[in-house]
Amino acid sequence: MTSVAIFVDIQNVYYTVKESYRRNFDYNKFWAQATANRNVVKAICYAIDRGDQKQREFQNILRAIGFEVKLKPFIQRADGSAKGDWDVGIALDAIEYAEQADVIVLVSGDGDFDLLANKIRVKHGKRVEVYGVPQLTAASLINEASAFIAIDEGLLLS
Repeated sequence: MTSVAIFVDIQNVYYTVKESYRRNFDYNKFWAQATANRNVVKAICYAIDRGDQKQREFQNILRAIGFEVKLKPFIQRADGSAKGDWDVGIALDAIEYAEQADVIVLVSGDGDFDLLANKIRVKHGKRVEVYGVPQLTAASLINEASAFIAIDEGLLLS
């Protein structure tokens, strides 16, 4: 059976889906699609922790589906700007699990991941599937993926 490792950039998915469709991503439908006839080696969702109850409930739903949830504190800078992304953490985990999985699934439209997709595909010889909102996914990332799967009506909550 094909093995898969899944890495979800929650902030990217949340904002791109909201901007494009005014709806929410359906993690259950995604899980069913990405894991069909596959052995899950690892599945991680990466989020920023703002400490509110609604967010904790969402994280518990993700855990019940089968995801590990990694949290990083939200940092508000003195100048009013904010910091809170998981790009380096996602890249490190994806490279680590590329050794164990046949397929790496990355859910993000962030073009910063094009180098990661290339390295996993070329150096590790693995299939890289990228899920993203078509109009908001970097062309460079789509080009480096083995397959691009559009987040569209079929992967949204009703």
